[in-house]
Amino acid sequence: MTAQTELKTIRDFLRYAVSRFRAAKLIHGHGTTSPIDEAAFLILEGLNLPVDDINPWLDATLLKPERARLAKLIDSRVSSRKPAAYLLNKTYMHGIPFYVDERVIIPRSYIGELLVNGLVTPTGEPAAPETVHAVLDLCTGSGCLAILAANLFPEAEIDATDISKDALDVARINLKDHDLQSQISLHRGSLFTPVKGKTYDLILANPPYVAEAEVKAFPPEYRKEPKLAHLGGEDGLDLVRTIISEAPDHLNSGGALICEIGTGRHIIEAEYPDLDLFWLTTEESDGEVFLLQA
Repeated sequence: MTAQTELKTIRDFLRYAVSRFRAAKLIHGHGTTSPIDEAAFLILEGLNLPVDDINPWLDATLLKPERARLAKLIDSRVSSRKPAAYLLNKTYMHGIPFYVDERVIIPRSYIGELLVNGLVTPTGEPAAPETVHAVLDLCTGSGCLAILAANLFPEAEIDATDISKDALDVARINLKDHDLQSQISLHRGSLFTPVKGKTYDLILANPPYVAEAEVKAFPPEYRKEPKLAHLGGEDGLDLVRTIISEAPDHLNSGGALICEIGTGRHIIEAEYPDLDLFWLTTEESDGEVFLLQA
């Protein structure tokens, strides 16, 4: 007997998936944080159901093709160690869907929460959307932050850059899915190089910021993502330093840089004691994203 013949309901498959994931000691952190969260996401998305709450569906009896699909997805998650988002080609940031595959890192930037909830300035006041006319998204990857910025600043023109052709190909899929090809322009190249001479009211940056030793010690799930999207040099902050150095040439008067740097706050503060860094807090981070005014 197999899972697809013995298991009948969504509750059955949820229990089975959590047991399999725990026994395999899978690593989570690509949009989900625990075996039960990832099992629920895999089941709901695999059945084309809303992913916000599994409880209304727990006692639903599944058809044979649905059982076969879930059994295959659960087996693939365990045997391949690919995060569920890659198996399903879908992830969500604060309820907003994005296409993903192995060409891009699975989006989970803390900056996403800031854009969804509305940016707050160092004075504690919310950023006025009508004052932001030009936005740059560095290291755009799947294009998720550029898309969230377009939702927050609907009148702004947005440029998004990435060194990876593969990542930009995925970003194009997401721009089309969200009907934002006319508002967001994609550019291939390293950081500011593709937009030389242009200035912006807001620069967003979620660059690779993982230290070399940490990348070498990655578990299988993280090794499924492009190494280029993680590796930030010996201490992880090589690109962050470049962004801090070059951003002033690309910021309008009154503009701001928002940059995610991981756990390197103490390094950046020691190296740049004269910078007035304003550290932004999100639900899952404290001191990993800074705002720097022009």
